[in-house]
Amino acid sequence: MIFLKYQMKRHSGYSTMAEQQKQGEKLWDAIRITAWVLGTGLLVFTALVNSLSGYLQNIWDASGHFCQTAWLKFYYLCEGKEWTIFLIGAAVMPALAFWCFNGILMVADVTGKPTFITRYRIQLGKNDPVDTKKLRQAIYTVLCNQFCISLPMLVPMFYVMKWWGNSFSKELPTFRWFLVELSIFTIIEEVLFYYTHRLVHLPLLYKHVHKKHHEWTAPIGVVSIYAHPVEHILSNSLPVMIGPMTMGSHIVSISVWFSLALLTTSISHCGYHLPFLPSPEFHDFHHLKFNQCYGVLGVLDYLHGTDTVFRQSKAYERHKLLLSLTPLSESIPEEPKRAE
Repeated sequence: MIFLKYQMKRHSGYSTMAEQQKQGEKLWDAIRITAWVLGTGLLVFTALVNSLSGYLQNIWDASGHFCQTAWLKFYYLCEGKEWTIFLIGAAVMPALAFWCFNGILMVADVTGKPTFITRYRIQLGKNDPVDTKKLRQAIYTVLCNQFCISLPMLVPMFYVMKWWGNSFSKELPTFRWFLVELSIFTIIEEVLFYYTHRLVHLPLLYKHVHKKHHEWTAPIGVVSIYAHPVEHILSNSLPVMIGPMTMGSHIVSISVWFSLALLTTSISHCGYHLPFLPSPEFHDFHHLKFNQCYGVLGVLDYLHGTDTVFRQSKAYERHKLLLSLTPLSESIPEEPKRAE
């Protein structure tokens, strides 16, 4: 009897080791596939950019170098003071884009009007209207994150940009080069955000860090950066900042990228699937289910199998660019719940 128990225990130990080895091999395979897919995607995207951007560059050049002229006016208005230029481009302009966009959404969240916005609500019956006390708390946290964390993080970034030496050049980068940079920024953000987001979903970090962000199971735009300070540094700020720091980008490119990143994450959290804007269904589903859809683009979720439940849902059918004025919650409604 003792011998049988020993054999069973020994066999169980072998099984556990085999399972761990198998999981390790599976993870390594996934990482290799990820590297191959992203590398191939970057090459293909760059090729497309080169062909498309040539045409767009002609349009850009034919505009009389309006942007170049505007940039020089701004540069001399700031008397060439690099810190002032950097602060306005990397902090003030993105913040204005964030609060202008979310200010419009908050009016709809609080008042339930205008209906041409609220009729596109994803989670019907939620935040209708939003809890104003909870909203005030979210706004306070977001402002703290912006002023007490994001702003100080720009100081070391400024010195990295000065070290590169071309971030404050009087000559703007070409449109083609900006598109290449934008594609690289996007890939870097996708990789870093996905894995840091998975990290803060580990039980210990989730309990003490990420749970704050998930207080909103039906998110609204402003809560895109409603997060614990550790998460705001790790998942919100660094994935967006590392791309420009790696590339030594021009301050105008940084300003546009930061603004786009804030607007994109606001759309992902806004709770409305609005016409002609990117679909927020993917990340909204993450807030609803917690263990699905960790990334931004969804490429790594597909490779790691963290979107399987999402792909079987009605949200996946609605995860597309809305090109009509009919809400997708009406054209692709949820299946009625079965009576028990």
